Amino acid sequence: MKKIVVLLILSTIFISCKSGSSAVSKSESKRENKYVVKNLIETATDKIGVRYKAGGTNKSGYDCSGLVFSSFQSENITLPRSSFEQSKVGKIIKFNDAQKGDLIFFKTNKSKQINHVGLITEANSAEIKFVHSSTAKGVIISSTKEPYYQNSFVQINRVIE
Repeated sequence: MKKIVVLLILSTIFISCKSGSSAVSKSESKRENKYVVKNLIETATDKIGVRYKAGGTNKSGYDCSGLVFSSFQSENITLPRSSFEQSKVGKIIKFNDAQKGDLIFFKTNKSKQINHVGLITEANSAEIKFVHSSTAKGVIISSTKEPYYQNSFVQINRVIE
């Protein structure tokens, strides 16, 4: 996030020095956000195969929120550490509006509150695929078409506009 802010500030400074120019365009910031999302997904999917570790945030093991936390940290974006707290960040969006880079949340094992998170890698109106760390298989990609995730789905949050 700091990189984005610095780039936007520098762009604004240089653009505003030109006579008659306006601030950074929406298309420029959208391009920058696309780059951030691409990097987030790449960072998280590079961890596929790493084992599950409760409280884990590094290559020796990840829990679900640790994978999301460390992936965002790699882009200098600080998120809360737990999936429940992460679910309070950004804007809640509809399933059909989900995009790559959004966070997807679940209540698993009959939990009364959100206790699982993944990072969306693919999305269309029929299915969402997401990278996450499962207790049984470690870091993997799963789908909302799987009954387990269909039954425990709660919400999707957009952190990067």
